[in-house]
Amino acid sequence: MKTRITELLGIEYPIIQGGMAWVAEHHLAAAVSEAGGFGLIGAASAPAEIVREEIRQAKELTDKPFGVNIMLLNPNSEEVAKVVVEEGVKAVTTGAGNPEKFMPMWKEAGIKVIPVVASVAMAKRMERYGADAVVAEGMEAGGHIGSQTTMTLIPQIVDAVNIPVIAAGGIGDGRGFAAVTMLGAEAAQIGTRFVVADESIVHENYKNRIIKAKDIDSVVTGQSTGHPIRVLRNQMTKEYLKLEQSGASFEELEKLTLGALRKAVMDGDIMNGSVMAGQVAGLISKRQSCKEIIEEIMMEAEKLLKL
Repeated sequence: MKTRITELLGIEYPIIQGGMAWVAEHHLAAAVSEAGGFGLIGAASAPAEIVREEIRQAKELTDKPFGVNIMLLNPNSEEVAKVVVEEGVKAVTTGAGNPEKFMPMWKEAGIKVIPVVASVAMAKRMERYGADAVVAEGMEAGGHIGSQTTMTLIPQIVDAVNIPVIAAGGIGDGRGFAAVTMLGAEAAQIGTRFVVADESIVHENYKNRIIKAKDIDSVVTGQSTGHPIRVLRNQMTKEYLKLEQSGASFEELEKLTLGALRKAVMDGDIMNGSVMAGQVAGLISKRQSCKEIIEEIMMEAEKLLKL
């Protein structure tokens, strides 16, 4: 399946792996790229030299193109922005902020710039500043979310910009891929399904929690702080929501979630950690390699799109 995104990134399949903090490291990114998709290393809040090492390790595992997701709230984002240039990364996706100040440097280096957006206004602005494509992410996604659904957001952004749109949020199988294609997207960014991939370094407890998740297990915390995050229900979310309802301060709520994602991903504490996952968790019932995941999604999607 050829689209402007496969041409832009030099990939076989229009599937991008989400740049998930603590999850999207070199093993996963390289495996997705080797399978014909586009792998991403999630820089999250890591120091620049750690990101450099991740990039170099990914290069040892694959000669296919891959990218880096840069969280712009990261105090190290300026250094990370320079590292991707120095290491010759193919593309960057950005989140949690505005990448405008780094875009001239990236464009000059030939790096494709693909910001993650949650509104038509931001998509149009990114196009004006020279973005090569945008990831339009609906609130069904895991982790930090916006307020619009994928179903409504994608066609509005597709209508508003001329650059290619990558759909994200709520896509976990070929049906979801086919659906966003019909809405005008030219690729899909998938996160939660890759969390349970064989090549993912995520703790077994975390993977099992996603596989066992039901449709009602997804919950959003942080609505009162203006930073909503989608996670799977557990003891931590129960306490957090109770505190939110009682009008707890931002500091109190932050204290409860400090280091919670690492706790879940690395230590396997799925009761007190932050088990970030999208609403598609209820659809995911098995473990597979990245190659199997991508091929299954594409085969199912192509059958549906032919119909």
